[in-house]
Amino acid sequence: MEKLAKMALLADFYGPLLTEKQRNVWDLHYQQDLSLAEIAELEHISRQAIHDLLKRTERILAEYEEKLGLVQRFWAERERLMEIKELSQELVEQDFTSSSAWKRHQRIRAIIDEVYVNISDE
Repeated sequence: MEKLAKMALLADFYGPLLTEKQRNVWDLHYQQDLSLAEIAELEHISRQAIHDLLKRTERILAEYEEKLGLVQRFWAERERLMEIKELSQELVEQDFTSSSAWKRHQRIRAIIDEVYVNISDE
């Protein structure tokens, strides 16, 4: 996974666990694409201090993921949901013994599609 995308996911999952300063500098660098020098000027600290803070924050986020595995679990569950979505789309009305079973399947499929859209947008 591309580093920027991986960092964004880690921040999405574990960002609330960071300090306000870590979150702010993280946002300025990764979300707003400011350079270290620009952030240093805004924060009134050295470029090296910004660099160190970002590296420390990256390490902290990686440690959270190593211990908790939320991002890894998210991707695994997303893959399983994609598989369920694809399999359910292959079913046709003739596969069901009653129209009520077909209607239940259609409702389940609609819910799966809704959940899939929601997690794909994140």
